[in-house]
Amino acid sequence: MNEPTGVAVDAATSIFNLPDYRVISVSMPTDGPRQVIVETDQPPGCPTCGVVASRRKERRFQRIRDIPVAGAVEVLWSKYRWYCEEAACPRLSFFESTAQVPRHARSTGRLRDHLVEAVIRSGRAVSETASAFTVSWWMVRAAVNEACVLNLPDVDQLSPRMLGIDEHRFRSVRYFRNPESGSWTRYEPWMTTIVDLDTGQVLGVVDGRDHTGVGDWLFARPLEWRLAVQVVAIDPSAAFRKALRMWLPRTAVAVDHFHLVSLGNQAMTEARQNLSQQVKGRRGRAVDKAWAHRMLLLRAGDTLTGNASHRLAEVFAADDPTGRLQAVWKVKEQLRVLLRTASLADAAAAKDELKALVEAAGRPETNKLYRTVCRWWKEIEVLIVTGATTAKVEANNTGIKQIKRTARGYRNAGNYKSVILMTSAVRTAA
Repeated sequence: MNEPTGVAVDAATSIFNLPDYRVISVSMPTDGPRQVIVETDQPPGCPTCGVVASRRKERRFQRIRDIPVAGAVEVLWSKYRWYCEEAACPRLSFFESTAQVPRHARSTGRLRDHLVEAVIRSGRAVSETASAFTVSWWMVRAAVNEACVLNLPDVDQLSPRMLGIDEHRFRSVRYFRNPESGSWTRYEPWMTTIVDLDTGQVLGVVDGRDHTGVGDWLFARPLEWRLAVQVVAIDPSAAFRKALRMWLPRTAVAVDHFHLVSLGNQAMTEARQNLSQQVKGRRGRAVDKAWAHRMLLLRAGDTLTGNASHRLAEVFAADDPTGRLQAVWKVKEQLRVLLRTASLADAAAAKDELKALVEAAGRPETNKLYRTVCRWWKEIEVLIVTGATTAKVEANNTGIKQIKRTARGYRNAGNYKSVILMTSAVRTAA
């Protein structure tokens, strides 16, 4: 009969399952958690010369933090000081250390891994994670910060081909009072997210939403890095465009079609509200078809069902005596047609048609919309040719908002950015 020749592992060590350690005793105090005493299962090597030690000098018990194992546990490490028996080694003795508990550490590596897993992959708040693992908030933050240093790739070593830039609000709006004048100032704390459109990974998060923050971040990148960027997608923000013209002058800039469509819907809403005041002398009410079907006016015309098209015709027939509302609706729809074109020639023809519809509408809302289209025409052409949008930036902003909600807000912008960057890097690698 064949029998195993290795050393059998006892049941307690197997259940506790801490690498490089074995359980030597377990006690059950009446006034606290279970107490588990462990020791290393192999003699260590000298950290200076590497010679394996064989003689112990002294022992002390070190309390180390570890993950809960079938409930809360208190782990004590029976830690030995060993003699270094190499005569040429300047170190006479040393305390043992392991990969799980390195020198000066007071917690196991698997505990730190579980803390990072809970915050980054599971999306749990730092305070909630600290409470669940019975450790301090500071330890969880230190574990996350250490993971960011070790695992986050160096942005300068990456070679993004397409970038996306968009802003999100870091905290709620606040008002500050000037003690001298007594006036109140509105403050909106914004942050700007810079994303690699090919991978969807967040490359950087900068304060504010002006050209200074984005410009400083781009200026910090190497020249070869900046020259490798071919296209950048942004919303219609003059501040972002200014930063790109300064630090990425050879890069094509595309304006996001979603934001342009949103501007068309905004013009539609403003025209409906203004026409109601001009024609009826009041705001819209539930009895007005234009107000009752206000969301129908914002839908894409090519997605309307037969019933929806019939209801839209009723709106124009019953609540649009001047015909201006329908004219604005046609402008909004023509803008959608322009953004769906597949070539620059088709886009130019669609722009001419848009100009004719704007002149026929004769409304300040559509005139403003057309001026915006003209100011951003080069960026619209880049959008049509490349198809670059800020969709992946918006997706990351949605995840960022969820991080903020889970933590019930962040006071420290550095901690906020580290969680954003680490979460994005983990999701991209998965």
